[in-house]
Amino acid sequence: MNSDSTCPHCGKRVRIYRNPVPTVDIIIHEPDKGVLLIERNNPPLGWALPGGFVDYGETVEAAAVREASEETGLAVTLTGLLGVYSDPSRDARMHTMSCVFTATAEDVTVLTAGDDAGAARFFPLNALPGLCFDHGRILDDFKKRLQHDAKTSS
Repeated sequence: MNSDSTCPHCGKRVRIYRNPVPTVDIIIHEPDKGVLLIERNNPPLGWALPGGFVDYGETVEAAAVREASEETGLAVTLTGLLGVYSDPSRDARMHTMSCVFTATAEDVTVLTAGDDAGAARFFPLNALPGLCFDHGRILDDFKKRLQHDAKTSS
């Protein structure tokens, strides 16, 4: 949605553009443990994938690695792009567009909640808690990817 405003310096009408805000989410999956989720300390409250906003001048890949470290204490290696999620209603706070990456952690024994995470833990994919945002849909897509990969590797 765009709107018009008045320039405070010259008084002319100027067009203001509103664009989706870029974010990242990271799926850290350990087959014997499940998927790593964080419990959010800030609204919306609940469980979510590690992730956050992309900083100006930062690539989405660098943002994903940074957010994983900030929220979980883990150093990760990105292994792929699951998809881009851009439904305007995915985040009630504002229109966001998330690049969702898959990743592996170097050492899960150093897992610790940090930044705006109250807790961080692994959940089996078949026993997930209630999730924030559209992370249920994202993890459904991830499960489908795992099933597809299992079929094609057999």
